[in-house]
Amino acid sequence: MTQSILKDKSFKFALRILKLHNHFVNVRKEFLLSKQLYRSGTSIGANVYESTQAESGADFIHKLGIARKEAVENEFWLHLFRDGSVLSNREAESLLHDCDELERMPTASLKTAKSRTKNKNEE
Repeated sequence: MTQSILKDKSFKFALRILKLHNHFVNVRKEFLLSKQLYRSGTSIGANVYESTQAESGADFIHKLGIARKEAVENEFWLHLFRDGSVLSNREAESLLHDCDELERMPTASLKTAKSRTKNKNEE
């Protein structure tokens, strides 16, 4: 899996979250909780994009680690919105599936990067 796949998926997820946030604000007049979902959902992609310009291996690991943590936070908000009947099961499950991918993909990249860093330090 290349970094560009992760960039693409995180960008598309951010677009979905942006549209959902706009729906909450413009149609449902809900501002507070949807803003939390918006922040964590768009932060995933922003940190993935930033990781591509990392200044070092440690910076790359840090940025992807933040992206993964934001995906975990976003999962919390999606579960809350689903269980609180703010989102339908169908809407939530689709977003949760994408969110799960955005947790797993950086995890795989982080394992590889940490392994390379460890091997480099042992040389």
